[in-house]
Amino acid sequence: MAPEKKTRKRKANKAPSIYDVAKEARVSVFTVSAVVNGKSHVGKALKQRVDAAIQKLNYRPNLLARSLAARRTHTIGIVVPDISNPFFPLVVRGAEDAAQKHGYNILLCDSDDRPEREEECLEVLMAKRVDGILLTKAPGTFRPALRQLIDDAKIPFVLLMRTYPDLTKDAVLTDDYKGAYEAVCQLARAGHRRIGLMGGPMTISNGRERWKGFRDALEANGLTHEPELVIQGDYRIESGYRGGHALLSRSPDGIYVANYLMTVGLLKAAEEMGMRCPEDFGLVSFDDYPWLAVFRPRLTTVELPKYQIGFEATEMLLARIKNEPTRGGTIKLAPELHVRESCGFQLRPGKNLADVRNEARG
Repeated sequence: MAPEKKTRKRKANKAPSIYDVAKEARVSVFTVSAVVNGKSHVGKALKQRVDAAIQKLNYRPNLLARSLAARRTHTIGIVVPDISNPFFPLVVRGAEDAAQKHGYNILLCDSDDRPEREEECLEVLMAKRVDGILLTKAPGTFRPALRQLIDDAKIPFVLLMRTYPDLTKDAVLTDDYKGAYEAVCQLARAGHRRIGLMGGPMTISNGRERWKGFRDALEANGLTHEPELVIQGDYRIESGYRGGHALLSRSPDGIYVANYLMTVGLLKAAEEMGMRCPEDFGLVSFDDYPWLAVFRPRLTTVELPKYQIGFEATEMLLARIKNEPTRGGTIKLAPELHVRESCGFQLRPGKNLADVRNEARG
């Protein structure tokens, strides 16, 4: 092959540059750069010529060079406590959709809800030069060395589901107090009088809020708070299982469980103990999923807006990154009570609960 043909082949295989686009559009390189970076001072006609040249040449901007020049990587980090918990994939999906809308990508980390693992995640994300971080805080406080690293990085944080005012007041939460209050009130409306709680850790904000809602709903319905009917778990199946055995052995007639995974564990314990829901105990759980329609009895749940949490938190974080006006502060999203058979409401009309249970046992 002649040298001239080799040269032409190399040029044909070479990715188009910003200079090629400028030549094709008959504009300066600075005009192409302004269009690519979304600057508003470029006139409509020039922008159309540049866009046409970009499309014709299939030009892809050098994102790395742009990031270094702008001191931004157009990535954000998100740290969740347990990606195997079905609550968090939809939160991440909401965050990802919001990020992509603004031309950002997401780096996902799982802290396993352990402070030491959380620290590793945050160090990795800051080493990757993310522009901001979404964080569901693990129990405990940051070590001074990590806090200094965060302060030096000067990147914004937005909290998901749990507060940690020592870091930031920017947070998107669900109204966990209201959700717990409505859950217990539903059990009371169904006629339950000895209501127990399979709760989350009191070391994190939503665990405390769900406990407060439980306590206040008992008081509002004239019911007695019995400390022996309150079990603290860690939002995982195993703690629900262990707590279920302990709680059910104390014979509550209604139970509020503070998340879905602990509900699975508690129902496993009930099956082993030969107990039936709602005949032996009414049940309301936190969070709802499409597959719960196949449960028997179908679960009464307090639905949390998972997708919306991730989406709104990302919008807030990106506004902080871009120094745009934002609502900021703490945003609380409303939960929604879905009433189904597990709370025992169908057992009540015209019947005494004890009679219903005796009938169920045969």
